[in-house]
Amino acid sequence: MKKILLLIIGFIFLGLGGVGIFIPVLPTTPFVIVSSLCFASSSKKMSVWLEKNPYFGSYIENYRTNQGVPYRIKKRSIMVLWLGLIISMAVTQNTLISGILVVVGIGVTMHLISLKTKEEA
Repeated sequence: MKKILLLIIGFIFLGLGGVGIFIPVLPTTPFVIVSSLCFASSSKKMSVWLEKNPYFGSYIENYRTNQGVPYRIKKRSIMVLWLGLIISMAVTQNTLISGILVVVGIGVTMHLISLKTKEEA
């Protein structure tokens, strides 16, 4: 059951990452990395396919080899993260949930900032 759930979550995040290629508001890199982690735990075949994929493979390779993430991708990812969190807080209007979202947002932001920045040509 766990593998099926991770596979479904992997496809959802991969879909969001795919949309992010065409819509600059969505951050492709974090979605593809989460998808890769889900596939690695659920399906070796899907994990290998994603790593060799001409569209998504470079995102995973840059992350794994610590080559870094381009600055513009980091910036866009953080902006979209906080936009999504703020919208979620506004919709729920629950202090506890808002507090949890802020803590998660700070953690994800710190992680993204801590990643090595890849120089762009």
